[in-house]
Amino acid sequence: MRSFHSRLLAAIAGILFCALGIWNLEHARSGLTITALSVGSTPATIYQLKNAGKAPAVVIAHGFAGSRQLMEAYALTLAQAGYVAVSFDFEGHGRNPTPMTGDITQVSGTTQILKREVRRVVDAALALPSVDGRVALLGHSMASDIIVREAVEDPRVSATVTISMFSEAVTKSEPRNLLMISGEWESFLRANALQKAQLTDPAAKEGDTISDPSTSSRRRTFVAPHVEHVSVLYSSPAMRDARDWLDDIFGRNSKTPIAATGGWIVILLAGILLLAWPLAGLLPRMDCPATTLPLRTFLLVTLLPAALTPLLLTLVDTHFLPILVADYLAAHLFVFGLISLGVLTWNGVTLKPIALASAAALTAYGILIFGFALDRYVASFMPNAARAQVIVMIAIGSVPYMVADALAADGGRAPYWRVLLGRGVFLASLGVAVLLDFERLFFLLIIIPVIVLFFVVFGTMGGWVARRTMSPVAAGLALGLILAWSLGVSFPMFSPG
Repeated sequence: MRSFHSRLLAAIAGILFCALGIWNLEHARSGLTITALSVGSTPATIYQLKNAGKAPAVVIAHGFAGSRQLMEAYALTLAQAGYVAVSFDFEGHGRNPTPMTGDITQVSGTTQILKREVRRVVDAALALPSVDGRVALLGHSMASDIIVREAVEDPRVSATVTISMFSEAVTKSEPRNLLMISGEWESFLRANALQKAQLTDPAAKEGDTISDPSTSSRRRTFVAPHVEHVSVLYSSPAMRDARDWLDDIFGRNSKTPIAATGGWIVILLAGILLLAWPLAGLLPRMDCPATTLPLRTFLLVTLLPAALTPLLLTLVDTHFLPILVADYLAAHLFVFGLISLGVLTWNGVTLKPIALASAAALTAYGILIFGFALDRYVASFMPNAARAQVIVMIAIGSVPYMVADALAADGGRAPYWRVLLGRGVFLASLGVAVLLDFERLFFLLIIIPVIVLFFVVFGTMGGWVARRTMSPVAAGLALGLILAWSLGVSFPMFSPG
């Protein structure tokens, strides 16, 4: 009875969290028209006030492995301030069907191709009937370098706002009217932004606004408090400074609300996660005894594949998917999982029973319910046709790994230190792989936070399902499919040709 009451309270709290999150996230869009725009094969979204007069355009570009949705807080804030915000998916990212091409290690390669894409979006933005002929650029991380280079070459760009900037193209006077936003916990990027400001004024300090009388251009660095490389995209002080900077450049005076969506996104996702617990309690329970791996077996299952996988894959060509480093990750997951399953089988652990209906329910909940919320409010989560094929290939590796992980965790009943050690060792093995082939695999370091978030959120759901159904394999199967989906929609599509 106590368990029933606890699950009922969790269900009520989950529903309230979801309702509160959705209401506030949708409220941030009130008063705006949000329409789709196609710039050739580049998908874009226009955000603007309903029935407003002409205004400057702000073209918004996301970072590596990002998408339009990840930049939406800035788009909503600027649109509410009266600007015409145009956000888009770079080639290879989000729902853009065209893969990235060129040499990603050279400025003369992929950077130039993406810079030309920004130029095309600028052309399309300036052609909109609601735009008054003026335009600014705003970009995060990878895009900061691209928009800086484009602004230097395009005299139409009146202002540039960079977030988490790294770019060697900044000079004393170019690009014009440059605002450099960094998170407080981005020490290296903060120092880089200040160094660029000091090209204009060697005495400049963080927070100073510097003018260059010879070019009528300005520079400013701004440090967003208590945020890092991703959460800076939801920082209200950062969005306010970006809006005020553009107002100053364009002679406007906006006192409109900031789209503080970050907290509401967390509340919505927490509600969906919380609802998973009472829903898991509705799944049929299988009649099978709980098993506990001996410590020696557990250590072999985790440490042996972690040591062998990076070494074995140095002997294999893992270039088999049209997506940046995901082919290697799929191979790493497959080999790691295969070795783990081999050790488990050798020690008498079986893969039965499998609650297929429960596995299907968890898969659907993770991809359709949690995934829909992610896709609407956080980042692109729904694949195009090319990505669907990649997801299938990644699943061949992710399913064996997650099944082995679920068995090693005793279906969610193992002590937390075992769960943390097992998954920490897996991440460490990816780190070793990066060290062995840094030039090709360094992008794995960027995607590791996605894997950690997956373990925290979906791993928790999987544990609830496994403990309820007494079927670790069912939870592992579902988590393997969800992981393949998550990775397949996150990595940039890439074609070396």
